[in-house]
Formats: sequence, C-alpha cells, structure tokens
Amino acid sequence: MPRPHRNRLHALALATATVAATLTATPLLTAAPAAAAPAKYADDFNGDGYRDLATAAPYTPVGGKTDAGAVVVNYGSANGISAARRTVITQNTAGIPGTAEQDDEFGQSLASGDLNRDGYADLVVGSTGENADAGAVVIVWGGKSGLSGGQAVPDPDPSAHNEYGMSLTVGDFSGDGKADLAVGSTGSDIWIHKGGFLKASGAASRYRLATDLYTGAIYGSQHLAAGDVNGDGTADLVVSGTQAETYDNGTFVYLGSASGLTRQTFLKNGAYELAAVGDLNGDGYADVVASTYGDEGVTSLGGSIKAYLGSADGVRTQPQTTITQDTPGVPGADEESDWFGNALSIADINRDGYADVAVGTIHEDIGSADIAGSVTVLRGSATGLTATGAQSFTQNTTGVPGTAETADRFGASVRLSDLNGDGRADLSVGADGENHPAGAIYSLRGSASGVTTTKAVSFGPASLGLPSGYLRLGQVMLG
Repeated sequence: MPRPHRNRLHALALATATVAATLTATPLLTAAPAAAAPAKYADDFNGDGYRDLATAAPYTPVGGKTDAGAVVVNYGSANGISAARRTVITQNTAGIPGTAEQDDEFGQSLASGDLNRDGYADLVVGSTGENADAGAVVIVWGGKSGLSGGQAVPDPDPSAHNEYGMSLTVGDFSGDGKADLAVGSTGSDIWIHKGGFLKASGAASRYRLATDLYTGAIYGSQHLAAGDVNGDGTADLVVSGTQAETYDNGTFVYLGSASGLTRQTFLKNGAYELAAVGDLNGDGYADVVASTYGDEGVTSLGGSIKAYLGSADGVRTQPQTTITQDTPGVPGADEESDWFGNALSIADINRDGYADVAVGTIHEDIGSADIAGSVTVLRGSATGLTATGAQSFTQNTTGVPGTAETADRFGASVRLSDLNGDGRADLSVGADGENHPAGAIYSLRGSASGVTTTKAVSFGPASLGLPSGYLRLGQVMLG
C-alpha cells in the first residue's frame, strides 16, 4: 500500500494545486510593446508554437535524498507529446537555485507564463517542504532549446506563514501588459510579484494582498487561478480557501485593475475546495468552476461541481448549475468518498467555442479495484456547463493504456491543453499510484466529438529518465 501522507487534506490540496487556469488554457490575454513580444502561449517553453506539458513527481529521490522532487516537461509537437522530447528538472540540475534535500517536495505546485517577455514561457515551481516546511519558489526560464537556468523568488515575510509556494498562478492583474506571479502559503497573505521580471534581478516589485483567509497548519490559499471574469482585459485572481470569520470553505474572487486587486465576492461552497477558470458559454467572460470534492454529505456523498458565470460586474454569485455523479447524463454514481472534483481543468476540447471541464475522481472504485480513479469530461454550452454528452475514462476504458488496479489514483491530476496544435484541447491525466506508487502520466487526444482514446499514450518513470521507487509521478500537473 502507498505510504500515508503527513496530512491527508494537505497532500490533496497540494496535489491539486495546479488545476488549469485561463492563462494556461488560452493564449495570453495581455499585449506587450513590439520590442518585447511575450510568448503566444503561457506554456510554450521552447517557443515552437506548441503547448508543453509539465508534470511533477514530488517524492522523487535525488542524489540519495528521499522526497526531494522532480519535474518532467514533455514538449508538444504536431504529433503531440512523447517520452523522448523532454526535460527533467530537479534542484540538482545545473542552473536551478537550491540543492535537492530530503523532504523538499520540489514540484508540489506549478504555474507558467512569460515572466520576462522574451517570447518563451517560463515555469514556476513550488517546493513546500523546503527549509523544514518554510517553502520556496523558483522560476525556470524558457528558451529556444527549452527550459534551463533559474532564479529564486524570495519569500518577503517568512515569519507570517509556512509553505510559501503552496499555490501559484500567473496573470496580468494590473493590466500593464506584464505577467505577474501570485504566490500563496498557509498564511492569510498572498504575495503578488509584479511583472517586468529580469533574469538578473527578478520581479519589478511586489506587494502583499491581505485576505481574510483562515490560517491554520494546513489552511491559507490552498489553490490559486487566474482569468478575466469581467471582460475588462485584466486578469482576476481566484483563491480557494477558508474564510476566517465563519470558517466556511469556498472561493474568493479578486478583480484586477491598475490600482491593484480588490475583492469582489466569496462563493461559499463546502469542504476541500478548489477552482478553475475558463469561458464555458463563449460570451467572452471567464467563468469559475468550483468543486467540493471531500464534503461527504454536505452537498453530496462523493463531491460536486458548481459553475459560476462571469459578467461585466464579475462572477455571478448564484451557480449556473451543480453537477454530481448522480446528475442525469453523468457516468457513475454519487458514492461516499469518491472525491469527484479533486482535480479540475478547463479548455475547449471539440473546438465549438465553449470551454469544457475535466474532472478527476481519484477515489473511484473500478470493479474490485479500490481507489483506481476516473476522469469525467463535462461540456460547455451556450448556457454554461452541462452534463449532456459527458464522457468518463478509466484505465479499463478501451484504448486507454493499462488496467485499473487498486490505488492507481487515475485522475490525481488533469490538464486540458492543445499539445499537437490542431486547435482542440487534449486530456492529460496523472495516476500517481500506478505501479505502487511510482506513478504515470497519460495523454488522450481531443477531437470534434470530444476526447478520444485513439493514439492515446502513457509514460512511466523509466521512459522519462526518472529513477524507480516512491515518486508519485502525476500527482501534480501544470495549471
């Protein structure tokens, strides 16, 4: 059996802290001067016009140090991703700040964007276990040959929190055409590192976004996402956490502007909350999809998904729909502790102009295989999220490599992104318990009819140049 995490809730919050945000599911929203054109895509690290996939194995041993962590980047192409076209990054990689140490957990959070506006997307990596759980964040720079070299992102106030870098996202929150980096932790503060990054000196400046998040040993900003929910051309910040005053779990929405981020609303939802952002109904406003995947009876037995539509005034506070595995049209059943919604990602799979949603259900039992895991794909429409045409995938689905086995945890992470440049988002899935528990990643292609298993591929640690053992490859994917 897989060894237990130090804290079950904490591990899941970290494992799902990379669900896809608008800025990684669509072209960058911000313009830049002609002299400094940013990357077309926030996840094209080598500038070849194809999106790339970053996946963490945060418990990988490095240099004899257990749980040091590694990140694998598979570069996109006209044929999608392959095991051969990759970069493996650890804290022992030349040019990467720091040193691989026991329990660093390098890769427990990931984000990306062209922070220095050189035409290549950069990768941001959080190490929540660095320095006895103080946490650390590094930027790995993109370039023509892919990712190489890096820079640390200093913690401006280490005494205020632990696990700096627990959550990350990139977006232009001030509308100045420069991508900003938001960094969360166990504290009530979120630090915004302002765009205009330089390889020599880092962020142009930084400021503390004070929130009313509850701060506890495992609380704070459990997840961050970015997208333009009010259509003003400036990215807005979506924060999943616990409200200090009431101890309610939910999603905070902060609207971006030239003068800074301002709270718009709090969407009370339930326990174990996370959110993703994308335009479900094609109206030009990003929408918020929030999951309550561990409520176990609060709104459902096994987890639920709520969609909140964007508007000129921001996110509407009443959900457009609530979906569980008991919703007509959704495969499966609402069962206790399934954790439907432990991972989310949003992008347009079938190129109909409406963003679709991939939903991980990490604890789904498949036949006699307990916690084998599954992924459900829900479609966007002119009215928003719908259960019509929903699809479900497991390792027993025809065409998906492998077989559903106990503790595979297929759906530990999910990502929708167009890896082969055909204009349709492909589905990437992490199964961090595969082969007990080395982990694996899977890539299924998007098509006019939805996700297809034709030409599906999977990669384990050996094919990606990683060692054997307890790695948890696929626990985190770029969001």
